[in-house]
Amino acid sequence: MQSGYRWDIFCKVIDNYGDIGVCWRLARQLAARGQAVRLWVDDASALRWMAPQGCAGVELRPWTMPLDLQGLAPGQVLVEAFGCELPPEFVQHYVDWRAADGQPTRWINLEYLSAEAYVERSHGLPSPVMHGPGRGRVKRFFYPGFTRATGGLLREPDLMQRQARFDRPAWLAALGIPDAGGRPRVSLFCYEPVALPDLLKQLAAQQGQLLVTAGRATAAVQAQALPAGLAVHYLPYLSQDDYDHLLWACDLNFVRGEDSLVRALWSGRPFVWQIYPQDDNAHHAKLDAFLRQIQAPASLQAWHHTWNGLDARALTWPDLPAWQTAVLQARQDLLGQTDLLSRLLEFADSP
Repeated sequence: MQSGYRWDIFCKVIDNYGDIGVCWRLARQLAARGQAVRLWVDDASALRWMAPQGCAGVELRPWTMPLDLQGLAPGQVLVEAFGCELPPEFVQHYVDWRAADGQPTRWINLEYLSAEAYVERSHGLPSPVMHGPGRGRVKRFFYPGFTRATGGLLREPDLMQRQARFDRPAWLAALGIPDAGGRPRVSLFCYEPVALPDLLKQLAAQQGQLLVTAGRATAAVQAQALPAGLAVHYLPYLSQDDYDHLLWACDLNFVRGEDSLVRALWSGRPFVWQIYPQDDNAHHAKLDAFLRQIQAPASLQAWHHTWNGLDARALTWPDLPAWQTAVLQARQDLLGQTDLLSRLLEFADSP
């Protein structure tokens, strides 16, 4: 039986909305499973539109220097998201709590998502703390992933049912977006891909409709000379639930980072992922590992390579039926696995 714990999740916002997006989604799902959550964030500004209603059971705390720890109730599970370095004063509090209650250390280092082989090897491994107030304690690596030997992916229990009930025409009409008349509707959430002008030309040739997310994607599109025949709609900032709705409403989705990649997989729609770029090009291997994992057809691999700047080939209009088949098969395989939250709760309950 799963116990009720207080979870302290620490998050530093680095990649715009990805880090806070994953941590907020995790906090929401924990609260929905009867857990108490404190989410410590150094910049919570994105939550004003990502989660405007907040969430019962989730306490948002500012990660300031120093932390305000006055009157803090003991927490049992400590989550260090994406390798952020925890404040030593909080670690000291956590050590004192464990000394007082005799409960085991539940200290989780929640890592970035990858399909690379090292994830299965590293998931669950101990990480002894050698310095500072936590010295002598042990963290555990928790790696999200796409196989049963990893930590899995975040997924709400009712996600597929909510998607089945989704009223696409009503949602689009509420945003003032007209019917596409059978032409392709595409969502765009991106950084600044070099191949963006090519995408705009391809979509214009289809007389398609482009729904552009607020922020960097909007700035990137507005910097282009838009071709004739392309209907562009600039969206307001969307809550996490409405971003799901956007994915469900489109025939093709361009996503970026980690959180939107996972949501695109659950949507079952064709998508192209712009991976977060790294200076040493380590993201190239990460991208190819993901494409192998979902058994992407050759045309989908080619699009990913060009969209992510691995080559400069001219884009051609995608084979959407083949892409959808691949995504639906990948989703079906993932739905047969235990979700990340359930695995975290099992881990917290383990001796």
